[in-house]
Amino acid sequence: MAQIAANPIISDLRGRIQHLEGAVARSKSVIPFGVADIDERLPGGGLAHGAVHEFAGGGAGAVDGAAAALFVAGIAARTKGMVVWCLARPDLFAPALAQVGLHPDRVIYVEAIKEEYVLEAFEEALRFRGLGAVVAETVRLPMVISRRLQLAAEGSGTIGLIIRRWRRQTEAGDFGHPTAAATRWRISVLPSEPLPVPGVGRARWLAELIRVKAGESADFEIGACDAKGRISLLSDAGDRSDQTRRSVHPG
Repeated sequence: MAQIAANPIISDLRGRIQHLEGAVARSKSVIPFGVADIDERLPGGGLAHGAVHEFAGGGAGAVDGAAAALFVAGIAARTKGMVVWCLARPDLFAPALAQVGLHPDRVIYVEAIKEEYVLEAFEEALRFRGLGAVVAETVRLPMVISRRLQLAAEGSGTIGLIIRRWRRQTEAGDFGHPTAAATRWRISVLPSEPLPVPGVGRARWLAELIRVKAGESADFEIGACDAKGRISLLSDAGDRSDQTRRSVHPG
């Protein structure tokens, strides 16, 4: 009984400490996907603010890499405020980001002259409060650096989205190394949605949640981001189970 009575006291003390650290307001907020099968797999029901999340294409090809970038753009589009996008290769296609809801007026592009400087700019932006999201494209993400980035995100409450991009097949193996990211995703392109008439239907992706803190990994077949960054639309089909298929891999 004494232990039960003490729990509210401990919770109150934790809340006061978080308040003093200035993190209570945003550390508990999340960006939900709006798809119950996915949100229920994520602590808090979505991607947490004040944390770093990591994404990569399912293969070494450019098509899967582009799908991963659009998946991230859709997440950033559903945040409030400006988005800082750090990159070293100036091949980002702004109209494609606009198609998933991330208008160019919301994006501040930071182009680094070297790959090594991308994460430095990313960390600097993460420490700035008030941004909607901060995105970085990088080949490598060492554990030590990922921990520093996670601490920067926790301090500001800003969400950090890292896209892993490969120039060569050998670089893709770096994604298998552990990092401090709160969630890690792999996005692959699937055949588009079939239509009753000749034409190309809505794009479909395989979203693999390969790691999540305090959760289970799982795979989802989803409809690609729409014009508001959402990965499925209730109006697409009366039976939503046809839009999102889930398989769970217990840890």
